[in-house]
Amino acid sequence: MTHPETVTTGSASSPAAAPAPVEVFSTCAASNFSDRDRYLEQVVNVSRWSEQAGCKGILVYTDNGLVDPWLASQVVIQSTRSLCPLVAVQPVYMHPYSVAKLVTTLGFLHHRRVYLNMVAGGFKNDLLALNDQTPHDKRYDRLVEYTNIITKLCAGGPVTCLGEFYKVENLKLTPPLPPELMPGVFVSGSSEAGLAAARRMEALAVQYPEPVSRIPVVAGVQGAFGVRVGIIARPNNGDAWSIALQRFPEDRKGQLTHQLAMKVSDSQWHKQLSEAGKHQQEHEQNGHRDVYWLGPFENYKTFCPYLVGTYEEVAGYLGHYVTAGYRTFILDIPATEEEIQHVNLVFDQVYRRAA
Repeated sequence: MTHPETVTTGSASSPAAAPAPVEVFSTCAASNFSDRDRYLEQVVNVSRWSEQAGCKGILVYTDNGLVDPWLASQVVIQSTRSLCPLVAVQPVYMHPYSVAKLVTTLGFLHHRRVYLNMVAGGFKNDLLALNDQTPHDKRYDRLVEYTNIITKLCAGGPVTCLGEFYKVENLKLTPPLPPELMPGVFVSGSSEAGLAAARRMEALAVQYPEPVSRIPVVAGVQGAFGVRVGIIARPNNGDAWSIALQRFPEDRKGQLTHQLAMKVSDSQWHKQLSEAGKHQQEHEQNGHRDVYWLGPFENYKTFCPYLVGTYEEVAGYLGHYVTAGYRTFILDIPATEEEIQHVNLVFDQVYRRAA
């Protein structure tokens, strides 16, 4: 995968090693799917596995049913040497000054860069519980204003903003943030409003990829787009699918929960993946099983598609995404240390093909 400073192929260490075409982030364990007594240990373990595999950072979720992502990110930082938390940030939870203060405080205490995954919304019930009835596209307008205040504060300020959603005057942030620790900004780019917000914020637009047969070249802007995807790969195709089906079996309760979530979500990516799932089912009825798999998503076990197959098959599939213009991959939560090592072998092949 990637190295925090110089990106090289996963198996090569010589100066002649070719630059890798992608950056890889993993995902932190989610508290709502974890045993309470073991959750802290899981965060530590997944963080260390991710760093050892060469990931640049790790996504830390947020929503009404999860632990605070900033406290979880503190654990990530204290458990690793260079892994960068990619912290999900929801404007309805805190003022932009509070976010900027947390970024600079972590930089001051640990000299560690933080990435921000800006969240516009998602599940309507979560927002309504907080009395936020802002329409979908307007939430992205708010997100742009919110993010601009954060980045300007981190850049040194002082900041004056007399916007539609936020008003601050001569606001300055201390302690100051060293320029090399300026936060990277990600945002969902599955909807037109999300893509427009990403351009306005100069942020990386993260998408939930459809099958390669359905994806266009992403605006011809290499490096400005990323994808969320899980990977299960083995030397043998049958072994990979056996592990995938054992880890994510069909679950009627999960399917019903997924259907309910579809009804209360106005997220464009949720609808896009569900539509892709219908096409996949038609494909599989014809007797062909694709590398691209939505079983975990449709059974409410995770929120991204999976790629399943041999190292070569999955690397080839990822190569299509790279060719289309995607340069950042956010992996699903690794089940074990061994699993992320298998994923590393896949990205070794991606790098070799690019070289």
